[in-house]
Amino acid sequence: MIFSRGRRDSGRHAQSGRPDIDSVAHDDEVGAESAGRGPYDVTEAAPEVQRLDLGSLRIPAVGGVEVRVQADPDGTIQQVVLVHGESALQLGVFAAPRSEGIWPEVRDEIRTSLTKDGATTQETDGEYGVELLARVDTPDGPTELRFVGVDGPRWMVRGVYQGTAASSPAAAGPLAECLAGLVVDRGNEAKPVREPLPLRLPREMAQQADPGAEAQPNAAPVNGMVSGHQTPHRDKPSPRPRGSS
Repeated sequence: MIFSRGRRDSGRHAQSGRPDIDSVAHDDEVGAESAGRGPYDVTEAAPEVQRLDLGSLRIPAVGGVEVRVQADPDGTIQQVVLVHGESALQLGVFAAPRSEGIWPEVRDEIRTSLTKDGATTQETDGEYGVELLARVDTPDGPTELRFVGVDGPRWMVRGVYQGTAASSPAAAGPLAECLAGLVVDRGNEAKPVREPLPLRLPREMAQQADPGAEAQPNAAPVNGMVSGHQTPHRDKPSPRPRGSS
């Protein structure tokens, strides 16, 4: 499946960013009064830009960024990765309790798991607070990862940067714009804490077939330019949920 996209404008959490575009799903949230940067909750006034609507997650179109998803035949999305040049950003969105954020606890568990596997880790301050840097060994040699977490109202967005953007936040550029322009639609039903929020391909995308994607039927690239193939990073899943939100 091939769709094209474009650019963006400011957000929540006390910072800024920008988009504009040329296709795919509209987001009706308007947000002239919004002064910070996102990710935004669907109830907040987010900048009015075009976004790719994946259900619980709406991704702003930013020039030069390709959205790659791995989806089941029924359109249920298992993985979302944004790619720009030599950098990638894997996105996940999870249920959280009303009372508190879960990123500090999740970050600690990711660090413990990576350390047990022989990775070196370090915490550092970033745009959204404490980030986790990791250097892991892969068959292709050492790889650097940068984990970013954003706690929202009853949800948490986790981003994992890879490539140049992992070792140099200043190089994240358009990928950071995408993160700052996300809109999360948590829904109202109770969910176990840390359960991934459901992501689905838009109907028009699920119905479209990419003739060149037969070798990998579950890879659905969004944003043209590149045909579907393996996402650049396979992240270790977060520990399974406990309790309910």
